[in-house]
Amino acid sequence: MKFILLHFGLLIVSTFSFAQNKISGIVNLENQGLEGASVQIESLKIGQQTDDKGKYSLSDIPDGTYKVTASFVGLKSAVKTISLKNKQNTIVNFELDFDDALDEIVVSGTMRAVSRIDSPMPVDVIQNEFFLKNPTANIFEGLQTVNGVKPQINCSVCNTGDIHINGLEGPYTMVLIDGMPIVSGLSTVYGLSGIPNSLIERVEIVKGPASSLYGSEAIGGLINVITKDAFKTPRFSADIFSTSWAETNIDLGYSAKVGKWATVLTGVNAFYYDTPIDNNNDNFTDLTLQKRASVFQKWDFKRKSGKAFSLAGRYFYEDRWGGEMQWNKSYRGGDEVYGESIYTNRWEMLGNYEFNTNIPLKANFSVTHHDQNSVYGDIPYLAKQTIGFGQLIHTKTYGKHDLLLGTAFRYNYYNDNTPATASADEYWMPSIFVQDDIKLTEKQNLLLGARYDYNSNHGSIFTPRIAYRYKFTDFDVLRINAGTGFRVVNLFTEDHAALTGSRDVIIANELKPEQSYNVNLNYLKKIYGDSGNYYSFEASTWYTHFTNQIIPDYDTHPNQIIYDNLDGYAVSKGISLNADATLTNGLKLMLGVTAMDVNKTENSQTTRQMLTERFTGTWSIAYDIPKTNLTIDYTGNLYGGMRLPTLGELDPRRDHSKPFSIQNIQVTYKGLANFEFYGGVKNLLNWTVNKGNPFVIARANDPFDRGVDFDNNGNAIATPSNPYALTFDPSYSYGTNQGIRGFVGVRYNLK
Repeated sequence: MKFILLHFGLLIVSTFSFAQNKISGIVNLENQGLEGASVQIESLKIGQQTDDKGKYSLSDIPDGTYKVTASFVGLKSAVKTISLKNKQNTIVNFELDFDDALDEIVVSGTMRAVSRIDSPMPVDVIQNEFFLKNPTANIFEGLQTVNGVKPQINCSVCNTGDIHINGLEGPYTMVLIDGMPIVSGLSTVYGLSGIPNSLIERVEIVKGPASSLYGSEAIGGLINVITKDAFKTPRFSADIFSTSWAETNIDLGYSAKVGKWATVLTGVNAFYYDTPIDNNNDNFTDLTLQKRASVFQKWDFKRKSGKAFSLAGRYFYEDRWGGEMQWNKSYRGGDEVYGESIYTNRWEMLGNYEFNTNIPLKANFSVTHHDQNSVYGDIPYLAKQTIGFGQLIHTKTYGKHDLLLGTAFRYNYYNDNTPATASADEYWMPSIFVQDDIKLTEKQNLLLGARYDYNSNHGSIFTPRIAYRYKFTDFDVLRINAGTGFRVVNLFTEDHAALTGSRDVIIANELKPEQSYNVNLNYLKKIYGDSGNYYSFEASTWYTHFTNQIIPDYDTHPNQIIYDNLDGYAVSKGISLNADATLTNGLKLMLGVTAMDVNKTENSQTTRQMLTERFTGTWSIAYDIPKTNLTIDYTGNLYGGMRLPTLGELDPRRDHSKPFSIQNIQVTYKGLANFEFYGGVKNLLNWTVNKGNPFVIARANDPFDRGVDFDNNGNAIATPSNPYALTFDPSYSYGTNQGIRGFVGVRYNLK
């Protein structure tokens, strides 16, 4: 019996041994062996990296049919299916190609879908995964670690803000959803809240004037929020997180097919914070209390012609307040207890339709309406804005010319109850624009563009631009761009300082449209390392010259804000550097540095622009810990000192800020199917605006200035109860009042 068992065991071992197989071969890139490529049989959990000649060898493979995958960072993976049976050696070679995932398709620079490296205009692309590294309640906060982009808080009480690009104020930044303008004028303050992060595929950012294609408000740059395609979106998604400050954010997404003719994508965002906190002991809320809801829905219709047709809409509602800790809604609009209460109702509709004609023709449209009911202490701010926009675009390739022709029409209505708007601001503006992207050689492109707008209030506006791209190799590209930008007069986009305190709004003269002239140089290099690592480096420098710029003057009179076209010029100039690395050991690094100088020159005197830092730094470090399903993300930013709006020579608050940094860390677990669990700490250094300042809000103990004495010119007088000669002022705000806090969250995706 023992002999039989031993013989049977040897037979099994012998059979198993003979069944083992071996595969070997070469992984090539452009017909050359690729070192550091990974070759794997996923089902068997075996693999190997190629040697310096691109060769690999996998042994001891049982009989069967397997998928063999060859991959390399920055290249498209290749998969081959092989069947093995009693074979000692099978040759399997691979030829890899470059992956467009690291050379994203962009549309914002030229209104045409081109690869980022082939675009004559430099475009920054922020993928959705970037916003997951430091979860935020809205895209406004999510941009805080993007180089050259700064979410600027403009008010210590209501915490409203806007987006600065290369140091320029929010009204110079145009915001679009899927290429359609949704934010301008009033809604530069509120329009970036409530866009569900779960629906964002990517965000494209153009730094510098884009008025020749997009018109007014794109004088400093644009942010284009690209929403997801329902076909590529999970059937259901949820992202819920809460912080130790009792903030709760909910993002829900749903996609579905509607018969055979349409798909629908729905997103819901809700944010709730209702816990007054006063850590700096000034009897004012450190963070605005908010109740916010937003619903977004996009329909994509299938047509027999295969042409595009989509419709989308969004509704946004918010109730926010900040102020003295004892405030409640019974005090709204009164002068007993100070509070800033803001009700916002906003809706948007947008769509595009591609005509089924022999001539390529596409129509886009958007309609937005913004209704705001706000009070700042006992000062009401009631405003409405309606914007209608439509455009028709023709694109065609003629030999070496990629031609784009377009016409657009814009209608704007704005009215409020402030002295800055004596009557409704209403205008219409038809436009025509043309762009020709000329392929000079295989390596050189020249882009020529121009736009003509006629504004019913200001007349004709012409904005040309020129761009040149030289592609040294598939991994090296140089771009030079020059052009102009403009912004029609849209004075009052809720300048908080004009609504609070005792400052009077003074409009010195009839205001003219602002104009800018810009030139920038950009160099991008990509490196595919021999060991499988991927690197990219980008450097940009720019110079923008403004004429007729409207800059609020806080300096001439401490109790006035004087609006006038600058009698001189303003300049924004600087340099920025970006470096990215994706390493095979699971480490991903992003680093950005910007140095800039934003100033104005008037009467031969040059001064720095208020609330503009001289340098910024941003970083993101991610590490996938092997065999643990854990990822660690460390993100942060660093801001240099900036000039601050103090109230006079006696004001003890700093007139220039010190450099400061906001840093965050997050740990994510992805080991459970369809789920991700994450948690971490925001503002690790516990930095707040009041660090190093005796107070942030001037005269917080007297928000209605009852204890302030004034001279005959309206200037505050120093008294024993007011030794610094101050009036109530909450506009001294250049960062967060919210200190360190923890957060936990969960994500769920149902394919």
